[in-house]
Amino acid sequence: MSARWKRRPEGSNWGDFGLDDRLGRLNLITPERRRAAIAEAREGIVFCLSLPLDLGPGLNPRRKPPRLAAVEREDRPNYNYRFAHEHAGLTDVVCDDWVALTLQYSTQWDSFCHIGSLFDADGDGVAEIVYYNGYPAPAQVGDTALGIEHMAATGVQGRGVMVDLRRHFGDAKTLVGYDALMRVLEQDRVEVATGDLVCLHTGLGQKVLEMGRTPDVAALRTACCELDGKDRRLLQWITDSGLAALIADNYAVEERPGKPAPGHQGALLPLHEHCLFKLGIHLGELWHLTPLAEWLHAHRRNRFLLTAPPLRLPGAVGSPATPVATV
Repeated sequence: MSARWKRRPEGSNWGDFGLDDRLGRLNLITPERRRAAIAEAREGIVFCLSLPLDLGPGLNPRRKPPRLAAVEREDRPNYNYRFAHEHAGLTDVVCDDWVALTLQYSTQWDSFCHIGSLFDADGDGVAEIVYYNGYPAPAQVGDTALGIEHMAATGVQGRGVMVDLRRHFGDAKTLVGYDALMRVLEQDRVEVATGDLVCLHTGLGQKVLEMGRTPDVAALRTACCELDGKDRRLLQWITDSGLAALIADNYAVEERPGKPAPGHQGALLPLHEHCLFKLGIHLGELWHLTPLAEWLHAHRRNRFLLTAPPLRLPGAVGSPATPVATV
């Protein structure tokens, strides 16, 4: 039993991959499963699954769009900078910039330290802040043991599986629970196997792209499918399926309630708690899945090779990603 915890949450897998594990269900993407994923790349066609990282202002007022600026050089902006300023006769010109970026502004991954919980892990009768596998609350920003760099080091490459919710439910806001999801899987003959990277196509990412830098935030909040994180059978299916990561082109994979109901006890975001805190399942959000989903449907396929590492930024809670699907 870990020195960090004496009891683990009901339904969690803490310790199953080792007492010091920081990868969660990414451990299920074995070399054998990665080779099987590579076999899905039959045509050599690639799809970029990232939105431009400056789209989506207003979706979350706390998350700001990126800001680019020039690096300073010799008290000048190092942009269109002539080396001749330093040595007469040189013809080189250089541009060098930096970025201030909210790491979860657009297409991104959640790390395990994005969502923790108040839980009595040490058995003293008092709930404390803990994260996946019993890791304690970080003392300061960047100090977490569960930073996104551990995910990045794996390469995040495996078999992607497309679940095309938009094709079944359209663009109206629809709460998808276990029964609805199972009907889609059955009708489309989608099989989710251990280690798969499951992608949920809702169409919201496409709408964000089409709206550009002036999105209709109110319209987006009442559009497209979201998973019903309160559906316990859906959460149990996530556990039983063996999926390694859960990805969507909507804002949070699950429904985002504005406020909890009076008297509510427990998680505000139950699917986030279930995946990030209990099971070590990374969540991908605001991906751009529509062109890939349409191609797969036209070719009667739902599997592909997915490569999607985050930034290798130690201590980060989340990270932008430029995922690539190869079919």
